[in-house]
Amino acid sequence: MEAVPRRARAYVVCAVLGVLPCVVAMPAPRTPWWVIVLLAVVYAAGEQLARRRFGGTFYPVLLAAAFLLPPAAAALVPLPGALLARAGRRPEALRRVWRAAQLSLAVWTAARVHWALGGRDAVMDSDVPYALLPAGAAVAAFCLALTLLDGGILALAERVPVRRAWRGLFLRSLAPLAVHGLAGLMMAVLWRSPYGPVAALFVLLPMCVSWWVYGQYHRERAAHQATIRALVQAVDIKDGYTRGHSERVGQASVMIARELGLDDERVEVLRFAGILHDVGKLGVPTRLLRKDGPLTPEERRVIELHPEYGHEMVRGISFLGEARSAILHHHERLDGSGYPYGLAGGQIPECARVVAVADAFDAMTSTRSYRRARPVPAALEELQRCAGAQFDPRMVTALERALGRHGWHPAVTAEEETPAVRRPVPGGRRSGPQEARR
Repeated sequence: MEAVPRRARAYVVCAVLGVLPCVVAMPAPRTPWWVIVLLAVVYAAGEQLARRRFGGTFYPVLLAAAFLLPPAAAALVPLPGALLARAGRRPEALRRVWRAAQLSLAVWTAARVHWALGGRDAVMDSDVPYALLPAGAAVAAFCLALTLLDGGILALAERVPVRRAWRGLFLRSLAPLAVHGLAGLMMAVLWRSPYGPVAALFVLLPMCVSWWVYGQYHRERAAHQATIRALVQAVDIKDGYTRGHSERVGQASVMIARELGLDDERVEVLRFAGILHDVGKLGVPTRLLRKDGPLTPEERRVIELHPEYGHEMVRGISFLGEARSAILHHHERLDGSGYPYGLAGGQIPECARVVAVADAFDAMTSTRSYRRARPVPAALEELQRCAGAQFDPRMVTALERALGRHGWHPAVTAEEETPAVRRPVPGGRRSGPQEARR
């Protein structure tokens, strides 16, 4: 069993104690028990299906319960499903209890807000336009309750710093919960209409289809990530001196791409390009990659084949798109003196020019066996010095602006200690990086 801090266990106990006053006030006599049981069964079945097949959560039924039932009755609906669902991680019992308490409190809060704003009458009268306002407020309250509880458990159980525990949780959750809330409102209105509960349950069919599509995308994306991880791990094992370099180049490439205003799809492609730019080193003899002394001209020519090796390795991976050209051309220079083909200026693909700057920047700001890391400002100064001849000035400027705004905080492996890398760039100061040694 994984150790859970006592303060986190105490937090869970407090959440459970908070649920008791919500549910001990038994449902009003006008609320038939079969309605509570039916919603609880549908939620439990939907939650099992959503977690196992779609990797998601099943909130529409809970929000429908908040729109249909008194708060005390609505708070009972998530309990069976949450207590029976697999937690996935140990300690399972504690995680199930926590999930049940969290959802029960969130549903109770949403139902209280909905009833206080007169949403019940709007649902009873099937007055959809009027029902939107209280339903929207209830969804926001549901999202806020989940956010507050999630942030607390992150801070106490996962030891996330308090200033970061709640950051962005509410905004990230609000949009998907709004969609679930709309489905829940449609369920509630149909439930109270002459068509009854059977028609209400049909609302879940399009939601299941959308979850299936999302699940397919999620599985495909996971397969892509696993492919990339395997390739990068193979490079890291072979070239221990640059361990972690690939991920950092991917991170710097993303920073440049976002500063250039590229769309999300191209940003993701550039992340792949940065991570895989050195995959061709798998075709280079290990003794050359780990050689401490200077390389002979023959040895350098062998190493300079790695972009072509890499391009051949990823040629058949269709989802990489233009990342393949970045792998092939990231050692080209604007003045035409680079390799493997000596392309110049606009002949070099944009993605390759981005990765070239990111690669050189990380090479200079990382400690290697043959030299210490440069501070970030010194690396940027070197990049600016080489801009126009070796690097695209637009990419250098984009990296400088991104670092000025966000600083440079890459993940550092246990094999490297690079305190200078973590230093943010002083505002407005211009500098630049030098290309990787190999």
